[in-house]
Amino acid sequence: MKKTELLKIIDQKLLDSLFGFCYVRTSCSTEAEVLCSDIIFALVKTAKSEGEIEDLYAFIWRVARNTYADYIEKKKREASKTYEGNPEEVLLTIPVEENLDSEEEDVYQLRRIYRQISFLTKAYREVMISYYLDGLSITDIASIQGTSENTIRQRLFSARNMIKQEIVKQERKEGTDMEGMEKKPVGLQKIEYAIMGMGDPTTGDPRVVFERQLSKHIVWLCRNKKRTAKEISEELNLPMLYVEEELEIQARGENGTYGMVKKLPDGKYINNVLLLDQPEVEALRKVYKEKIPTICNKIIAYVKEHEAKYLAFPYINKKVDFNMILWQQVSAMENIFVDLVENCLEETYFSNINKKSRSFYVYGYRYYEDMKPCWNGWDGAVAENICGYTSISIENISIYERIQSHFYCDKKAILEPKMQLAIQAIKGLDIRELSEEKKEQAAKAIECGYLFCENHMLYTKFLVLEKKDREHLFQISSGLKKVLLEDAKQIAKELATLIPKFVSEHLMEEYMFANDIASVPLLNTLVEEMIQKGMLVSPENGIGAEGCWMSVEK
Repeated sequence: MKKTELLKIIDQKLLDSLFGFCYVRTSCSTEAEVLCSDIIFALVKTAKSEGEIEDLYAFIWRVARNTYADYIEKKKREASKTYEGNPEEVLLTIPVEENLDSEEEDVYQLRRIYRQISFLTKAYREVMISYYLDGLSITDIASIQGTSENTIRQRLFSARNMIKQEIVKQERKEGTDMEGMEKKPVGLQKIEYAIMGMGDPTTGDPRVVFERQLSKHIVWLCRNKKRTAKEISEELNLPMLYVEEELEIQARGENGTYGMVKKLPDGKYINNVLLLDQPEVEALRKVYKEKIPTICNKIIAYVKEHEAKYLAFPYINKKVDFNMILWQQVSAMENIFVDLVENCLEETYFSNINKKSRSFYVYGYRYYEDMKPCWNGWDGAVAENICGYTSISIENISIYERIQSHFYCDKKAILEPKMQLAIQAIKGLDIRELSEEKKEQAAKAIECGYLFCENHMLYTKFLVLEKKDREHLFQISSGLKKVLLEDAKQIAKELATLIPKFVSEHLMEEYMFANDIASVPLLNTLVEEMIQKGMLVSPENGIGAEGCWMSVEK
């Protein structure tokens, strides 16, 4: 690859990886952004030069490491001149020496002590920095922190003891790689999650700040077990200031209302969302998989029996066929069964548990290389006074490897140009009356499955119904409740023994999401069975009008 083509591969995924690289090597997110910018600048400079790159990603990470080395050298020079500024940052710039002579042992020991200070909790770390690095008196520190001098003396005494104990503990460990213990980690083992959101994400979605590997490690350590920041710091071999900052971020979430973890009255942290491990997911899904063939056969037989009723529903768009209707109904059919299981769990086994009430929920599981996540989705948006309609709502489903989402839960989806044309074309839209810009947008709308053209007229391709009929949309499919009730009871009985084993007590109010995670194979299998039997035809490349519909009101 030529160096001049380097900019083409700088995408969001690479930027996230570079930021993660920077985040675990700097004292805060602001410094990480500066270092990341330096790396990008170095790559941009390289892209303006001639030459070839043999191994692209090896080259990128070599640039990143070299830029980081320059960054650290600069910090060391600044630290050697003055201790002005943030003393916590000074600690992190002190390098750990390798292969020291006996004459340097005192210096080496002092630097080990400095590193241990960075692993103290904030209260103890601040007094140590203020007293030993800033040279402040106990009186001054007490005044700044608004506490008594006796409290400061106690914290200094406790902090010195903690550091001494840690140093002694390390020295007594035989065969321990001291260099690995004392150097700031160069990276974290990759953790992968499949995370699902349900409800209105505009009220606060904790996934927004749950993207870095450090975030994922910290939240996983808090899964089902209360942890202090110090315990997490020791587990990850990361300075406390990193861990404390990340815990605050994850406890706050996007806007302070819902985080991935929560802080308990005793100062410890624990998960605030249901997260399962892969073996737990497999055990739950096994319960469903054993019954799926029977359930699918019953649903397919029911659909064939009621085909005429499905076709008789009063859709108002120009063309309606059974394939489109079935794609609209298939997720609802799966939901009907999953809800039956949940109702059985609630009424028979967990009646003493009050389910958590949130406007938005997040839940998921950790997975490994041998298990790909296969979430399915159902998203919608609502708007008023659009294109001559007083009210309009749009919905679409996504099904793993079969249908991709056109839009998510965001009102902006209705305001998007292609969607505006789809709304205008419900009764037909003469393409000859459109401007060149509109014609270009129409071509894109046709390509992604919003419209079709017939005799110079554009028509909405996905299903459209009057809003007054919306409440009856899944009425026919609801008849499956009687057909599938006994199967739901059997699955609920088996899940009821597993869920308390996998869901910690403080999250049992969200036990229903364990059922949602367990049920994922049902929809995928049902869709594949219907495709095999010729009842469903999937859109090419997963993009089409299938699984999309809108409700309108004049």
